[in-house]
Amino acid sequence: MDRLDGSPGQFRNFKKDDFEADWIKVAECRFSQVYQVKLKLWREKCALKSFDGALCANNFYRRIIDEAHNIAKLKFKYIMSIYGLCSEATAVVMEYMSNGSLNNLLASHTLMWPKKFQMIHEASMGMNFLHSMKPPLLHLNLKTSNILLDDHLHVKISDFGLIHWEEGMSKMFMERLTARGNISYIPPETFTQCPDPPGTTFDVYSFGIVMWEILTQQKPYAGCSMTTVLLQVSEGKRPCVEMIPDEKPPECDQMVSIMNQCWDQDRRKRPQFSDTVRRTEALSEVLKIAGPIQNNKNGDMGQKSSYPWLVSPIHKLSLPEMPIFPSDNQNGQDGILSLLSQKDFGSFRQSVKKEHVYTQFSGKKSLLHYTVASGDSESVEHVLSLGAEVNCTTARGYTPLIIAVLHRFHDISSLLLEHGAAATQGDDDRWTPLHFVAQNGDDRTVRLLLDKGANAEARETTGWTSLHLACQNGHETVVRLLLSRLSQDAVVEQEEAQGRTPLHLASAYGHLNIARLLLGQGADPNASDLSLSTALHLSAEQGHNRVVRELVKNGASTNSADGRGYTPLHLAALKGHTGICRQLLSYGASPDSRTLQGWTPMHLAALRGHEAVVVQLESKGGSVNVKGENGWTPLHLACHQSEPEVVAKLLAAKADPNTTEDSDGWTPLHVACTSVSYPSVLHLITHHADVNALNSRKATPLHLAAQHSCVPIVKALLLNGADRTLVDSSGSTAVNVAQRCEKWEIVQLLEKGC
Repeated sequence: MDRLDGSPGQFRNFKKDDFEADWIKVAECRFSQVYQVKLKLWREKCALKSFDGALCANNFYRRIIDEAHNIAKLKFKYIMSIYGLCSEATAVVMEYMSNGSLNNLLASHTLMWPKKFQMIHEASMGMNFLHSMKPPLLHLNLKTSNILLDDHLHVKISDFGLIHWEEGMSKMFMERLTARGNISYIPPETFTQCPDPPGTTFDVYSFGIVMWEILTQQKPYAGCSMTTVLLQVSEGKRPCVEMIPDEKPPECDQMVSIMNQCWDQDRRKRPQFSDTVRRTEALSEVLKIAGPIQNNKNGDMGQKSSYPWLVSPIHKLSLPEMPIFPSDNQNGQDGILSLLSQKDFGSFRQSVKKEHVYTQFSGKKSLLHYTVASGDSESVEHVLSLGAEVNCTTARGYTPLIIAVLHRFHDISSLLLEHGAAATQGDDDRWTPLHFVAQNGDDRTVRLLLDKGANAEARETTGWTSLHLACQNGHETVVRLLLSRLSQDAVVEQEEAQGRTPLHLASAYGHLNIARLLLGQGADPNASDLSLSTALHLSAEQGHNRVVRELVKNGASTNSADGRGYTPLHLAALKGHTGICRQLLSYGASPDSRTLQGWTPMHLAALRGHEAVVVQLESKGGSVNVKGENGWTPLHLACHQSEPEVVAKLLAAKADPNTTEDSDGWTPLHVACTSVSYPSVLHLITHHADVNALNSRKATPLHLAAQHSCVPIVKALLLNGADRTLVDSSGSTAVNVAQRCEKWEIVQLLEKGC
């Protein structure tokens, strides 16, 4: 291959000495390592992906060379550019993406909804471009770790075109995919050893899984073995859609619909990317706002909800990373950090001088911060011996001890404490080292800090203690350690700014053993936060059956109402937790208690289509004819939501099909016709609903069915005695309404009869 000079846009074969000496490893996987390198000639940062030598022996690298020539010609905003090869390092030289992979970002930051939608759209743009090639360029390796992010968090697809199908290679193809850790992204048809080569639908399925990861910020099939994943996917099971946060924009339902189509079991039903691009663009435009991400130390506190603090149980903190200083001056301050980043600790200790110790780097970081982050305790001790200030802070208030405990460097944490590190000193948000280790579940360091004087009752700026964090994250051993250092009063009275106790948090996240511990220490099961929610409200809403049982056994009130008038039974009914509803009713919960809007648990179960809950409530005396806001009954709500199974259960329980709501005099049949719910209409007619009932505007169900153009409903009404001559308050018959709405099929039906 000829070597070319010129711009980064030209394909060339680089030599190792084309790059500066500092190669910084930024990623590593089973088959390759990725380095950040800097070209001497262009002063341009690049990514160099070096492949394992064993792969090169079986012509893998030869295929990459052949493919890279073609891929390098592709230029598009949402796919990563390839500059050339470095044969000496068996590597591909690519565009450098400063914000790494989407996989890492999803784990370390909370993405706001507009940014999630934007990323989904941009990924679909990149994949649509690849599939628009003639023939389509298949990725076959699409996953969040192969979606990279530039300076402004825009998406670029990488690693496409590296996996190929060859005739008769079904088994080998599957082995290649699973060896790369792709099991969660492989469509079910691939498991069947189908002799057909993969097509574009393979990538579409993988994209569906990527969408789920972006929307939930979770990993698919977490903790499942490969065999379990194969079985679940083969049976049509997919990652749980309910893991998408409840407090989502309405447009999210449409995005979920796209996702469900992408991972359809039948590959023929999966959409083309050309269609997905249009649909995701529309959704992305609706939600477009500034400010893409926020750091997720205290969770997603900015998004409003009934319980805004119910956030991911993992609070993340971005750690200070080793900066890259490509300097030839190994004895200067840049060179000192470079030695640390290369983990050349012996040279570092020989080169470091007192003046380096007192140098302040970007973000007010000191050499001690960077040395601690390197993980080498000998180097830390050496820097301390040169007079480093053990309690120095960065611009955000991080001490070296905070850095050490975040990295779980136990020896370094001990060393710093021996040299006078303050166990009680917090960052700018007053998060102490104990807060961080309690959150992370590092019980070894918790013991160390408590023995060195850490304050178990210290509060960060919003009032959270270490016990709050340990309870939220389910770290039972840490909870036990903290409880051993707290008085009973402290356990009972610990509340953060919103009035939430450790018991609230343990209950909300379903940590049964921790809830038992707290109750055993005298925690009040009826303590309420500022929204008047108790621990029982939260565990009932989240579906934690065993925690609910523990709370009611310990005296939690089943009929306490929160600030909206919701009891725990209301919340369990709303979410469809039948077993919890049964428990609460058996412990005396009132089935007919009302919210401030007048809704009973029966209303909420009907609204959400939870037929088993409806049956459970009715069996315990819940009224099926109770009227809520504006006189709406559960039957009205079930008809409005097109929930025919619930309609049937309510009617079987003697719900009145002819009751009217207060404002417009609508019967459930009026509502069902407007909602175009044909099965609900049939259920109502079977139970003697009046097909000629008049609302306040004298409209009959037939008027409404004509307006909404549902032929089967119109036929059903006519067959059961609907009077087509009745006129509404405007003097219109049903056929007049159909003519005015240009529903000509309905007009013909009404004029000729059925």
